[in-house]
Amino acid sequence: MIYPTRRAVTVMAAGLPVALLVGVMTPAGWLAGPIWIAGVLALAALDALAAGSRTRLGVETPESIRPAVGRLGLVGLKLRFASGGRAPQAVEGSLSGEARLGLDDAPRQAGVAASEARLTFPFTPTRRGAATVDDLWVRWRGPLGLVWKQKVFNLGLETPVLTDLQGVRDEAVRLFARDALFGAKTQLEIGEGSEFQALRDYQPGMDRRAIDWKQSARHAALLAKEFRTERNHNVILALDCGRATCEPVGGMPRIDRFIHAGLLLAYACLRSGDRTGFFAFDSQPRLSTGAVSGVNAFRTLQTVAGRIDYSSHETNYTLAMATLSGQLQRRSLIVVFTDFTDSTAAELMIESLGRLLRRHLVLFVVLRDEELEGLAATEPETPEDVSRAVVAGALLREREAVVARLRRMGAHIVDAPAAQIGPAVVNAYLDLKRRDLL
Repeated sequence: MIYPTRRAVTVMAAGLPVALLVGVMTPAGWLAGPIWIAGVLALAALDALAAGSRTRLGVETPESIRPAVGRLGLVGLKLRFASGGRAPQAVEGSLSGEARLGLDDAPRQAGVAASEARLTFPFTPTRRGAATVDDLWVRWRGPLGLVWKQKVFNLGLETPVLTDLQGVRDEAVRLFARDALFGAKTQLEIGEGSEFQALRDYQPGMDRRAIDWKQSARHAALLAKEFRTERNHNVILALDCGRATCEPVGGMPRIDRFIHAGLLLAYACLRSGDRTGFFAFDSQPRLSTGAVSGVNAFRTLQTVAGRIDYSSHETNYTLAMATLSGQLQRRSLIVVFTDFTDSTAAELMIESLGRLLRRHLVLFVVLRDEELEGLAATEPETPEDVSRAVVAGALLREREAVVARLRRMGAHIVDAPAAQIGPAVVNAYLDLKRRDLL
């Protein structure tokens, strides 16, 4: 498939300005100037003819582009000069598209071999949603270097930016290869937790508190209880998708980092036999999946996570937490992914979470504000630096006060850098299971 093109122009690169300068600056140039101009124009025309025709250049249909937010991607386009003419030695190209794709503006160069060239454009998407790759500009020099030839292809490629599922899979492989989950392997399931599994003969070294004296008297032998890891817990992932969490941190919106960490935690929960689900909210609840179980349910959660959109509304913690509490029929682990920007929002959030803590176990997840930490730690050189450091320090103290208050209320906290939030949440979940707090 050859894409339609817009009319392009041949650009004079050198020669003509030199001829005009000679004609003006030298006395003999008044007579020789026209001859110089005519000669340069003739050379430019020969250079343009030798550079090859624009109509012979086409671009093949590229392979399907599946960008993911925050993940480096490549757009590879293959150019081909039709046979029967001369092809340049190298081409230079530039690609345009929607801003959310994060295309690199620098032009790319590629050599031409066997009348073919391949241009590769790196990009790192900054936001999820529909996007298109619009136009491709290609140009090349003539053999004498006097002219540029340029052609523009109107591509119009649909490239929707999705959630980084590949990053979730890669992170899951790294985590689970290092430390198997409770209940994932038989040898780790038996002997952990507090759910009764079976009776076995008492052996020296076993905990004497595990001896079942009634059954031991009945069988005239010491028998001890054997336990296993508890399963079928409810783990609800509550994602704040309000205005504050749509702001970027580390080149990626907070809500996308929350979705990445939430999917990783959901995979860990399903692998360990627990039930998990998503609950997204901003000014009002936006979606709720309920608690689902089984590894196959992960596909459903992937689809639902992709529908969580960016919002410009302020977060209503009171309505969201009241709605979530009304939906839960049993004690659950509620993992709240959120962020707060002022003391008023933090006070409302604390009040809402306090109601949940009376019945449920709450794991509160926030991203460490590296920008504020950098401003507070920077050595001041100007009065403006001092002002920024003072304000940043005050905001950090407010943040620490809110986190400390949540800890005193009984909430568990995960406060980690943005790039490490996924493993930190999974490790906190596994720690709660080890401590038999779920």
